[in-house]
Amino acid sequence: MSEYDFVAVGLGPFNLGLACLTEPIEELDGLFLERRQAVDWHPGMLLESVTLQTPFLADLVTLADPTSPYSFLNYLKETGRLYPFYIRESFYPLRREYDAYCRWAASRLSSLRFGQEVLEVTHDGDRYTVRTATAEYRTRRLVVGTGAAPYLPPACRDLGGDFLHSSGYLYGKAALQDKESITVVGSGQSAAEIYYDLLSDIDTRGYRLTWVTRSPRFFPLEYTKLTLEMTSPDYVDYFHALPENTRYRLEAEQKGLFKGIDTDLINAIFDLLYTKSAAGAVPTRLITNAELTGAAYDGGYTLTFRHVEQERDFTLRTDGLVLATGYRHEVPAFLEPVRDRIRWDSRGRYAVARNYSIDVTGREIFLQNGGTHTHSITSPDLGMGPYRNSWIIRELLGREHYPIEKSIAFQEFGAPA
Repeated sequence: MSEYDFVAVGLGPFNLGLACLTEPIEELDGLFLERRQAVDWHPGMLLESVTLQTPFLADLVTLADPTSPYSFLNYLKETGRLYPFYIRESFYPLRREYDAYCRWAASRLSSLRFGQEVLEVTHDGDRYTVRTATAEYRTRRLVVGTGAAPYLPPACRDLGGDFLHSSGYLYGKAALQDKESITVVGSGQSAAEIYYDLLSDIDTRGYRLTWVTRSPRFFPLEYTKLTLEMTSPDYVDYFHALPENTRYRLEAEQKGLFKGIDTDLINAIFDLLYTKSAAGAVPTRLITNAELTGAAYDGGYTLTFRHVEQERDFTLRTDGLVLATGYRHEVPAFLEPVRDRIRWDSRGRYAVARNYSIDVTGREIFLQNGGTHTHSITSPDLGMGPYRNSWIIRELLGREHYPIEKSIAFQEFGAPA
């Protein structure tokens, strides 16, 4: 049985960044396990012209180590795209480009193992054993980076037919566009991107298109610079120290800070609607304040909504359905045998310590993402991934390898002393 200093499960951008940052550290022997056969970042939403909502500096490594050979700029240099990117004069990489960058970085790492689904993690009082279908690995430390699963509203859990979650949009797009009517349900960036993509073809394909959101309006992502200081070490310190109930209240209130729609995209949708309306009425509807309460399938979909402000129910009939309803973090089943070694809060979620540990010792099991209730909007933020990994590496080594910023904000988040 092979033994490692740490075993990381899952290879999304955060654990991939950890792999890049630990690769040159001789004192650390880590292993990264991924159930898929390759790095594959949101493949169902890699629309051709869509960009990230974060700048290129928020890559896998740069904000921890600007000299790393695994930087996005080095990827551009090695693939002959650095000068075109420079001339383009945009900080925001294409989403397809970011996916290619992640696969490029993965191809240069020696610690990754694909096709290795973790079935069980146990603890013998000294070390953890990580078991897959083909191997077992022993380690003192774990890093959990299994990501979030597509979320379906309760009304759609047992719904039949060929409806799509946004995570699989590109795979089902061709069949979707053959239908006479399509409804997109959702409030965030993915819903807006899908609506814009379908709206672009509405006059050539001839379908009717509806977008329904539970939100009272099409919320833009708040991206002003003083608000961005909330993705800072200063704000993490402040937020983490707040009472649990306060943190949960803020978590609900702050969704627009990381789940809103890019302002340029909102404007582009309006401009496209205006352009198409010059030739006549556009067969599309945009409905706000509507919560999905029921769904049935009988060859087509009958959707029941509750208008939140008017407190009125209404139904929509549609042939095609896209649920851009986001993702939810769930405790992976493989952790069940070590559940008693994990700290839980009063609501049954991980009690994530300031150092990103979730175990009772505070130094053995670390969590990537999944901590908006403890670390606020920094948890899913790509730019804070290298910062979190610098913390985790410090815990693994017992010393600070990559300098960790302590205070970068101009503003004060708490009451003055």
